[in-house]
Amino acid sequence: MDDWRQRMDAVWAAADRLGEQATVAAVDALVAERPADDPVALFEAAGARDYAGREAEAEPLYRAALAGGLAEPERGQAIVQLASTLRNLDRPAEALALLRDFLLAEPEHPLAGAAHAFAALALFDDGLHADALREALGALAPHLPRYGGAVEAYAAALDDD
Repeated sequence: MDDWRQRMDAVWAAADRLGEQATVAAVDALVAERPADDPVALFEAAGARDYAGREAEAEPLYRAALAGGLAEPERGQAIVQLASTLRNLDRPAEALALLRDFLLAEPEHPLAGAAHAFAALALFDDGLHADALREALGALAPHLPRYGGAVEAYAAALDDD
C-alpha cells in the first residue's frame, strides 16, 4: 500500500495542474487497483468527486468508506469532508449532527478545529447566525492567550436580535 499511497499523494499534489476531470480519472485508476470495498480507496474516490464538485456522487462513497471501517487519519478527514458535502447538498442540519457526534466522541481530535469551522458554516447555512458565530469564536477563544475569556463571554452573549 505504501507505493499506492505515494502514487495517490502524487495525484493530489498535481490536482491543480491536472484539473478536476483528470484528477478524478487518475484517482479512479488508482482506486481500481484496490479491492472494491477498500475503505481508503472509497475515501479517495469520494474526495476526488468532492474536488470536482460532484458532491452527490461523493456522499455514498464517504459513507461506504466509514461503514467499511476507515481508520485514522483518513477517518477524521472523511467525517469532516462528508459534513462539508452534506452542507453543499443543502443539508446543513445533517452536516451539523455528524460534526456534533464527532466532536462529542473525540473533542481533542486533530481535526476538531476544522470540525468546528464546518459546524459554524452549517449553522450559518441553517439561518442560525449567532450560533454560527458562537461556534467559531468558541473554537478560536482557547487560542487567544490574552483575550480568550473576553471572547468566550461575548460569544455567549450573542443572539439573533
